[in-house]
Amino acid sequence: MSAIESSAGFPVLTALVLLPVAAALALQLAPTDRWASRLALGAMVAELIIAIGVLLGFRPELAQTQFAERVEWIPTVGAVYHVGVDGLSVLFVPLTALVAILALVSSWRAVRFHPRGFLASLLLLEATAVGIFVSLDLLLFFLFWEAMLVPTYALIRIWGVGPERQVAAGKYAMYMLVGSAPMLVAIALLGINAGNAAMGGYTFDLPTLLSTPVPLALQAIVFFAFAFSFAVKSPLFPFHSWLPGALLEGPAGVAIFLVGLKLGIYGFLRFAIPLAPDAAREWGWIIAALGVVSLLYGGLVALTQPNLRRLLAFAALAHVGLATLGVFSLDQRGMQGALLLMVNVAISATGLALLAGALHARFGTTELTAFGGLARYAPRLTAAFLVFGLAGIGLPGTSGFPAELLVFIGAFRSLPWLAVIALLGTVLGAAYFLAYFMRAFLGPASSDAVRAVRDLQPREAAAAAVLAIAILAIGAFPGPLVDMTDTSMRALVQRVADGTAGAR
Repeated sequence: MSAIESSAGFPVLTALVLLPVAAALALQLAPTDRWASRLALGAMVAELIIAIGVLLGFRPELAQTQFAERVEWIPTVGAVYHVGVDGLSVLFVPLTALVAILALVSSWRAVRFHPRGFLASLLLLEATAVGIFVSLDLLLFFLFWEAMLVPTYALIRIWGVGPERQVAAGKYAMYMLVGSAPMLVAIALLGINAGNAAMGGYTFDLPTLLSTPVPLALQAIVFFAFAFSFAVKSPLFPFHSWLPGALLEGPAGVAIFLVGLKLGIYGFLRFAIPLAPDAAREWGWIIAALGVVSLLYGGLVALTQPNLRRLLAFAALAHVGLATLGVFSLDQRGMQGALLLMVNVAISATGLALLAGALHARFGTTELTAFGGLARYAPRLTAAFLVFGLAGIGLPGTSGFPAELLVFIGAFRSLPWLAVIALLGTVLGAAYFLAYFMRAFLGPASSDAVRAVRDLQPREAAAAAVLAIAILAIGAFPGPLVDMTDTSMRALVQRVADGTAGAR
């Protein structure tokens, strides 16, 4: 994995990481809370504009890392500050910036207690997520991975909306800490192996590690250690029990981040598979099978959920399961489908989480018993919910369809028996969404609260419109996104085919 520098020579990726941090500090000096909110929004919009600039400047025909920045960090242990983007990560930098704006919009008037702390936590959460996507040094990646725990924990525990928010925050923190431990072991083992192979100091630089042969026995340890960590973060069954509580008890902004950004799936593609390609080829079917179990389990449980936030949690589990099947098909189309599925989830599931927050702000709950007949009194909210939900179940014409199609093409080519079982999961997805939509939005009004409900306000409607346009545009023209990932994905598939024998 070689690298090319930004043509402008400006450290744009570092700016994307530091801008939210600087804004989090600056808003504490704002004269009023309203000005603090405007400052946070301005910083997030600037982040999105810069991230779109990175996307537009990206050259998809190149497999090399682009916009690369590399400086010595901790020479005594071989750590470097190395950031860059390629076809695996470039889409998720602007998506993270968009998700952050949606998280802020969902909480614009809802947070009354210490709003500046809330805004700072959202900005720090955005900074750590961007850092995860651009890191090309394993210790740097681990730093951002662990740092993300702090603002997420604070947002759930301090600004959560449920009575069990402290329990949910503690459970989230426990799972993340336990899940990270094997990753740190894997990183250390890879660094030691690279040092021994070179007969020099340790290194955790991803391009260097990719060019270092790893014995098959060590690959197995590294692969399963990474797999455990990423399965907890994604999450996959049976490591998912932290997610329903976090979505139910936490604020809407946290729900948007947790369902919108599938960092575990990205970790599989960025680290687990390329660093242990022989082990991925040998044992990847186990993780794929776990993905299918997650798909079916998530769909079945979502079908019984009367609470929209819990439904979204188990729908997210199902989406992660399907993406995992695509990743571990180890087929180029299947893996590209998994990437597109992550993009679709970042748009459609984020949109549903945004609407769940809007409903909670209006009714004080997302229980189905509070709704019924919403379509007549909140047509804009209803239309947005329908578009987001149809994208989530992969209806043709939406962004979910090309993603699921590519996943199944890849899965049928390499894991046909799992692909057949996974088809049932798509049926369950349609069932749980349509069942909830019919009961919550159709039929007569169930209460006076429904008759008096406010439809989406201009700020909410604008956010929903942007997401709906993206869903329909990608559904009609998925080619540019596929092309954006094609070269990097082809290189990853070739590395799996060659194994560490191809390292040089």
